[in-house]
Amino acid sequence: MPYFDAASTAPLHPVARQALLSALDDGWADPARLYREGRRARVLLDAAREAAAEAVGCRPDELSFTPSGTHAVHSAVAGALAGRRRTGRHLVTSAVEHSCVLHAAETHRAAGGTVTEVGVDRTGRVTTEAYRAALRPDTALACLQSANHEVGTAQPVEEVAADCARAGVPLLVDAAQSLGWGAVEGRWSLLAASAHKWGGPSGVGLLVVRKGVRFAPQGPSDERERGRAPGFENLPAIVAAAASLRAVRAEAAAERARLSALVDRIRERVPALLDDVEVVGDPVRRLPHLVTFSCLYVDGEALLGELDRAGFAVSSGSSCTSSTLTPSHVLRAMGVLSEGNVRVSLPRGTTEGDVEEFLRVLPEVVTRVRGSLDVPSAPVREEPAPADAGLVVDALGRRCPIPVIELAKVIGDVPVGATVTVLSDDEAARLDIPAWCGMRGQEYVGEREAARGVAYVVRRLS
Repeated sequence: MPYFDAASTAPLHPVARQALLSALDDGWADPARLYREGRRARVLLDAAREAAAEAVGCRPDELSFTPSGTHAVHSAVAGALAGRRRTGRHLVTSAVEHSCVLHAAETHRAAGGTVTEVGVDRTGRVTTEAYRAALRPDTALACLQSANHEVGTAQPVEEVAADCARAGVPLLVDAAQSLGWGAVEGRWSLLAASAHKWGGPSGVGLLVVRKGVRFAPQGPSDERERGRAPGFENLPAIVAAAASLRAVRAEAAAERARLSALVDRIRERVPALLDDVEVVGDPVRRLPHLVTFSCLYVDGEALLGELDRAGFAVSSGSSCTSSTLTPSHVLRAMGVLSEGNVRVSLPRGTTEGDVEEFLRVLPEVVTRVRGSLDVPSAPVREEPAPADAGLVVDALGRRCPIPVIELAKVIGDVPVGATVTVLSDDEAARLDIPAWCGMRGQEYVGEREAARGVAYVVRRLS
């Protein structure tokens, strides 16, 4: 079964498996002890730290191993904010950071701090001007991911890091998605990453704090990992994480070229094979192995289920597939179509045949899912409308993509120039109705509060 969800977690690299098994035999003892077994464990831990630091581009004594990438992010945010409390309590993030960064920001806000979220364009990228404008004299910390986990867009980390350095603000980079492809450039101050994203074992994160950065670890103090990750180190997993990071870096150039070509094929072929598809994310400044697209008139949960039955493991940012019933915060910040959203992230070793089979199966699956939802044909009436002509569609209580499908069903029943008002309480409608208008050549007039939900107004232009 082709596994196309490496952005969630990559399959364990063979080097990681070998290193893990070896370290289970040689690295079980406490590396803080002075007897032979402890010294052997210390040698393994020091070697793993040096290897990881070389891959990151930092000093070994700047790098700590944590129980996860999320733990690394939370520790970095809390420690940096505490260390710079005299400067202020203002935190800057982008609107498309991983949820662990946004959760840390919410905790900071709840404790009385202030947070500024920098918006992004439709490709999911921040502008350096907007990020620079968010920095203030009381800014204690700024956060920016190196590349987005949902749409693959690479962020201008080097430029933002330079602006932060000039402003005297430390920059925390979440490099979880990109570290396996190369070191993060620029004058960043802190970095977090997660081993299972590059083919290492789960349960190992990296936290880097550059020398000179004011940092105060929060919580009870601990003598291990400079107090930044309390508890006994999972040494076999750490050794496997460092070994696999070195291995994937050695393969990165060849895999980047190969997987990028496969992703380009998907980006080009999907819109040619299917109507009403929006490929999202930056087409050039992006991760080499990831592509995301959204299919109009498609229930995301049904689509992922059908693809799974066809033998393909993919993920989605559609609200239909989430427990919160809202589109992903990334798609929402970008303002792109969210329904029928599919993220394809190719792991190491994906073949051309796997991708061709996916492209063969996808149109059949999308057509089948659309057929089950009674998708309408295009409108045919063309006569001009009287000024007060209009129609109201009640889609309250109905989830994506039903509000958009109901809109498409009736748009041909009103004359050109008339409006259709869709009543919906599904948050996805705020993205999907304007996106439908753009794809169908209709005018999105705007939204207004209704007695229940929100009224979205569309004017028929053709």
